[in-house]
Amino acid sequence: MSSRLVAVIFDAQDPTGLASFWSSLLDRHVVSEVHGAYLAGNDTQVGLRFVPAPDEKSGSSRLHLHLTSTSPDDQQRIIAQALSLGGRHLDVGQLPEEGHVVLGDPEGNAFCVIEPGNNFLAGCGRLGEVACDGTREVGLFWRDALGWPLVWDQDEETAVQSPAGGTKVAWGGPPVPPKHSRNRQHFDLAAPDPSAEVDRLVSLGATRLGQRDGGVELTDPDGNEFFVAHG
Repeated sequence: MSSRLVAVIFDAQDPTGLASFWSSLLDRHVVSEVHGAYLAGNDTQVGLRFVPAPDEKSGSSRLHLHLTSTSPDDQQRIIAQALSLGGRHLDVGQLPEEGHVVLGDPEGNAFCVIEPGNNFLAGCGRLGEVACDGTREVGLFWRDALGWPLVWDQDEETAVQSPAGGTKVAWGGPPVPPKHSRNRQHFDLAAPDPSAEVDRLVSLGATRLGQRDGGVELTDPDGNEFFVAHG
């Protein structure tokens, strides 16, 4: 049985405050947890979990979120709301003619507000995409790990999506930026039999690191940490 993608975990200096920011943008309820805060997803929208950062180092970042918009006014409304909540504009080399707008949340995690009419994210919901740096190999790994079909596979770029639709998870292909430290964001998976699932994931190309935070920590073929716990 495939793992279930429960959430994207964000290491945060202020987990509750960061969860509040994203709660307002995504119109989701904040669930307080012993170690942080959680915005639940559903069959078509990936959840977000915010936990205390293990230290004050920034860590590596190999993914960012894409929020969709339904009209030019809706795109501007989302941008204005994000800025009013403590977000800020980021310059990552985007071109003036590009329709998306790049912002940072209050802790500097980049995200994009995508222009209306984007065909690739049509029908994906407000949290349209988890956009990752990664190779084609890692996209195929996550296809098999999650049991989600491949919905894009061109020029070494890949994307998967739940059979129910909704949020896509995509990898942009090489070159992949070097990783100098633990990632600030990582995937949180659940499985009914974590021990058997870890063995299956290792057979697919994952590397087991050991027990951590009530689950098993592994890395995918590109060296990105992720967790598997019972659920």
